Amino acid sequence: MLCAEYRVDGGYFGYGGAARSQVCCLVTRACASRLLLKHSEMIMARSLSPQLLQGPSSGAGARRLRAVALTVGWLALAGCAATASPGDPPAAEPTGHPLQGVVWDTAAGRAITPAALVARLGDAGVAVLGEIHDNPVHHDRQAWLLSALEPDGVAFEMVPEGSEKGIAVFRAGGAEDGDIGPAIGWDRLGWPDWKIYRPVFEAVGSARITGGGVGLADLRRAIADGAASVEGASASEAGLDRALPAAEQAALEAEMVAAHCDMLPASAAPGMVEAQRLRDFRFARAALRARDGSGEGARAALITGNGHARRDRGVPVYLDRLAPGVETVSLGQVEVQPGLLAASDYAGDAAALPYDYVWFSAGVEDRPDPCAAFR
Repeated sequence: MLCAEYRVDGGYFGYGGAARSQVCCLVTRACASRLLLKHSEMIMARSLSPQLLQGPSSGAGARRLRAVALTVGWLALAGCAATASPGDPPAAEPTGHPLQGVVWDTAAGRAITPAALVARLGDAGVAVLGEIHDNPVHHDRQAWLLSALEPDGVAFEMVPEGSEKGIAVFRAGGAEDGDIGPAIGWDRLGWPDWKIYRPVFEAVGSARITGGGVGLADLRRAIADGAASVEGASASEAGLDRALPAAEQAALEAEMVAAHCDMLPASAAPGMVEAQRLRDFRFARAALRARDGSGEGARAALITGNGHARRDRGVPVYLDRLAPGVETVSLGQVEVQPGLLAASDYAGDAAALPYDYVWFSAGVEDRPDPCAAFR
């Protein structure tokens, strides 16, 4: 029996109340705990690379000018960068891998500069910024991108939806964005150390913060009865009441089994797929809320894991259904692998990686075995 004990506790404001919960999952049953969902998502993100599991002073016009200025600054000689540029993107220790630090345009099949990436993300109504959750370089890049993009709102997979109002009050009272994590009980939400996420929150600036985190009761219901049963009338608009194509369903179920280190029985995989669909839908809705009230040309960013950033079956699918007039651009951050030296090597059997853009990085040194908890 696999057992995980965790505390469902909103801290300063969150899910509300402190209720101690022990979730014990028999190997012969689907595991509905948030802890295992988070754990499996991290394994999926890490394995994606080789196998595909893995004039005006404000408003839209000013943002476009800032994006153009950043592009010019990147291409100019040293010392001639535009004032709007936040500087060079964060760099990691070189590994000698030819793809480390490369930004890849999947449609064009070529590398572009980080500044060009900013310009292209800046034209989107929603920029979906993927990550591998425990990779600090990915979060430093997200912070750099947010500083350059200056979106109207930022949605976070990691923030419970029920914490949105509390965060707004917290910030309105003069609190620092770098203190949001402790305020919502970050260490009890199942994410990696707050210190690697803090720079992302500190880069939000004046943007609105929304949360897509799904409550445990809704996740359990999705696993048992399907994502559509949780959403009611809105399920049809999002397509949650329609079965996935057979090939896509089979691929997702296989990913769920692999994400649980092959200890999840095949019979439990469909329920886990439904939980994943629910989360993708809720993250899309949080991203659209982040745009609310900002008028024509409003822009938002979503901070989420690579699996949710996929164009083929992640959050962008639901954004296209819920807001077909809003352009979505997705970025995946993929860790380089020894022996895989070309971008095409990371697409597996597909024609291309499932993002609009991919930013390659080194992996995390001394990363613990993600399957150790399942043994």
